Formats: sequence, structure tokens, C-alpha cells
Amino acid sequence: MILLTDRQQKFADEYIIDCNATRAYKAAYPNVKKDSVARANGSRLLTNANIKNYIEEKLAEISDQKTAKAQEVMEYLTSVMRGESESSVVVVEGYGEGCSEAKIIEKPPDEKERLKAAELLGRHYAIFTDKVKAEGAIPVVISGGEDLED
Repeated sequence: MILLTDRQQKFADEYIIDCNATRAYKAAYPNVKKDSVARANGSRLLTNANIKNYIEEKLAEISDQKTAKAQEVMEYLTSVMRGESESSVVVVEGYGEGCSEAKIIEKPPDEKERLKAAELLGRHYAIFTDKVKAEGAIPVVISGGEDLED
């Protein structure tokens, strides 16, 4: 657990929002009105090891929450391939005399989408291989050249 003062934590939390040290400093220290003072002190606070570590930890947490993991991607592709997922699409329906109306409907993945998901899964599991990977040691023999004519 990183120990920060209330104002340091306020500064760090505000900095994480938009990476603007001047604005973050003014939010944490509302008595400071001059941008030049806020800029200098905000920059100084960013060099504080505890604040720096706190910001790095929080940014890593945010990144982890927003980034899909391999397992999540595989589960999603599997649900698309099996036709279990749904997506919203806009359809236009005519209801007479040249009038139409757009509606949003939920639909399962079509055959093309399911095939693409199956292809991506197949690639991941190396089910489809165009090239055969062969590895091994092959001895190379170089003759002394006795058979060569001058």
C-alpha cells in the first residue's frame, strides 16, 4: 500500500484523468491560482516516488480492466461460432407509399460471421496449416576435391 497525503492522492487521481499536471495540481490545491506555479509544483509532484508508483499502479489497473484477455477472446469467438451471441443491426422496413422506418433488431451471427470466428479459432489452435514446419539436423559433408579436374 502506497502512503500519500490526501492532497497528493487527489493530485494523482486528477492527473490520471487526463495526464495534465497543471490542472491536477489546481484541483488538489485550490488556493493556487497561477498556472505557472501549478505547472512547476505539478511537475515536481510527478517526480515523487510514492506518487509516481501510485499513478503507475492505477494506470495498470485501468489497463487490465479495459483490455481483453486471451481467454475472453477465445470465449467470444466460440460463442460467435456457435451462434450464441447477438448483435444489434439497423433494418429499414417499408410500410407503404414510399415510407419507411428504421428499427434496431437483435440478430444472431450469420454464416459468414460464424465461419470467420471458426477460422480465427482454427488459426489459434493451428488446425489449418498451409506450411509444414520441419526441424532437424542435417549433416553436411564437404569433400576434399580429389574428383575435380584442373
